[in-house]
Amino acid sequence: MKDLVRLHTSLTEEIEAALNDQCKMEAEASLKYLAMAAWLDRNGFDYSAGYLYAQAEEEREHFLKIFKYITEVGGVAITPTPNEVQQEFGSLRDVFETALQGEIAVTHSINRIVAKCRELNDYATEEFMMWYVREQREEEHNARRVMELFELIDANSSTGRFVLDEEISKVGRRVS
Repeated sequence: MKDLVRLHTSLTEEIEAALNDQCKMEAEASLKYLAMAAWLDRNGFDYSAGYLYAQAEEEREHFLKIFKYITEVGGVAITPTPNEVQQEFGSLRDVFETALQGEIAVTHSINRIVAKCRELNDYATEEFMMWYVREQREEEHNARRVMELFELIDANSSTGRFVLDEEISKVGRRVS
């Protein structure tokens, strides 16, 4: 049966495996953001928590988009089993440093898939993945912007913690 299915798709097993790995990474990213948001909620950072709850939803959408693409092109999408995610963090800054490192890891993974698509002449998947290339540029920019806020706002001042929490929630919003 596997060979019969394989005859009806141009998706190579190598690309299919890479996409399924990316599905798992996106699903885990969603869970990581959810854990971060819960930690922020527990520690009184309501605005930042809201920001990361939204990020968790966004990562889930990214996961589903790849999952559906695999089935759309005749591949076998594997429902991922996520690894354990970190539940505790040392500080607000620690949460967002972890988030930035996660975004960089996702970017590297997407770049590897695009490179593999080029190597195997899978132009359809490469074109599909270009949306993720653009998305990761924005995600990394936003994560770096949050880290810049830690340099601009003194979280130890009387109102700094509140201002920092509030300003983080605004990162990535388009001003029109």
